[in-house]
Amino acid sequence: MGLSREYERAISEGPTPADAAGTPALPCPSGWSALAFSDELRPGTVLTRPLAGQDVVLYRLGTGAVRAIRPYCPHLGAHLGLAKVDGDDLVCPFHFFAFGPDGTCVRTGYDTRPPRSPLAQLPVHEVNGAVFVWRHHDGRAPDWFIPDWHEIGHRPARHAAWELAGNVQEVIENSVDLGHFATLHGWAKAEIGGPVVYDEATFHVSMRAHESAPLLGNFVVEVEVDGYGLGCLHADVHTPRLGLRMCTMVLPTAIAPNRMQFRQRNRVAFTEPARLPAPLARMVSRTAARVLDRAIFRSSCEFTAADFPIWNHKQYQQPPRLAPGDGPIGPFRRWARRFYPSPEEGMGTPLDLGDLGERDGRGERGERRDGAEVP
Repeated sequence: MGLSREYERAISEGPTPADAAGTPALPCPSGWSALAFSDELRPGTVLTRPLAGQDVVLYRLGTGAVRAIRPYCPHLGAHLGLAKVDGDDLVCPFHFFAFGPDGTCVRTGYDTRPPRSPLAQLPVHEVNGAVFVWRHHDGRAPDWFIPDWHEIGHRPARHAAWELAGNVQEVIENSVDLGHFATLHGWAKAEIGGPVVYDEATFHVSMRAHESAPLLGNFVVEVEVDGYGLGCLHADVHTPRLGLRMCTMVLPTAIAPNRMQFRQRNRVAFTEPARLPAPLARMVSRTAARVLDRAIFRSSCEFTAADFPIWNHKQYQQPPRLAPGDGPIGPFRRWARRFYPSPEEGMGTPLDLGDLGERDGRGERGERRDGAEVP
């Protein structure tokens, strides 16, 4: 007699994802988080996206402006992710109460006097082809913004989104984790081109990668990274030998403890060959971008996705046991603490952020050019 169906199931094996493992989670950080790409929100569209354990409803008015609101109708609690846009009004699916651009109830479904119960609107900021929503643990209004970046090339941007376990700080922290660029991403050599510059909610780091490829031999990739809080990175990538320029946005969003959505947006361009006449040079650069755009985006996503299994299964190690060659992770973590509630605020954190300089026994240290900590 064979085994019954109940006992034929395969056993569970392999690493447990971080959100299922019950490991301590970092709090959801304060600041701007990307919930959508702009082209997902056409006029009249209504989207529901998670942020820090709660739904956020996004919709675009007929004028093109975007609104972000708490999800439940103040009348009788219908979920407004099921609502429809009528011109510049959002109409609840339950009793057809309509809410104007400022959130005020302007009419009911039965032509009675509307109640004075506005929608709970959230700060929203549309910039660089993405829609960001502000969340702060103490309810504070936005005190910094993501700037408009330059747009390169003539091709439309490409973008993709994924959902996985992990925490958003470690996505942003990767930009100063010099060691993993060689071990995980295969860079022949990586250098940080000077001290990381921190300024309130932002930071900047310059990197240089030494690569090699069949037919191309050795070449250099120059990278300028700007970080904005713990939810947004902008990387300018330049490969002088190939004439390739690429702008990449990396947008991790905390949606629950140890779980995130991850968005990436890329634009590419090629330098116009200086030796050719201007019209021909322009045609060559645009043709190269058109032909190679898809392949370059796929390669960029594959580069990023090498980190996915790591983020999906790892736990946030605090304090870390750092070694020379790691890169300036300690200073980054001290800067990142500003985006979380402090113990003095009475909110406690599921995972003690601690003081990296003291708890790892190293104290405050300087940084070498290659990012390693030195006495």
